[in-house]
Amino acid sequence: MNATFFLLPLAAVLMLMMPLVPIYKGVTTGQKAKHAVIFNLCAFFGVAALMVILPMGGFITLAEGTSAAAAEAGMTIGHGLGFLAAALVTGLSCIGAGIAVAAAAPAAIGAFSEDPKAFGKALIFVALGEGVALYGLLISILIINNL
Repeated sequence: MNATFFLLPLAAVLMLMMPLVPIYKGVTTGQKAKHAVIFNLCAFFGVAALMVILPMGGFITLAEGTSAAAAEAGMTIGHGLGFLAAALVTGLSCIGAGIAVAAAAPAAIGAFSEDPKAFGKALIFVALGEGVALYGLLISILIINNL
């Protein structure tokens, strides 16, 4: 048994667990929070780098039957990247929609509590934020249909 078969997955698991460290320390504000965000970003990009480097370097290999079945089905690296692109489009658009709704919904509730006639106008701004997620979902469906 090679040591890389044990150490590389262990490194990936440790990097996945690193963002939990500031949570357990109770970091919420100030300079420590800034360092915690940088720490989380480094952990995320470290895991992303491992996901790219390990398959390309040949450290992780699939079973013989799996690669043969994928070759018979006509699956290529381009198909895998297409599925990855569809997942990224959906995920990032939903994150953006969540940020937009998080900013618009409290303002809409405040406007509605002051003037009940403003409900329709406020609802439009919340719905525009949710539209971003629908556009991302539509693009991911188009990407998957072209694979």
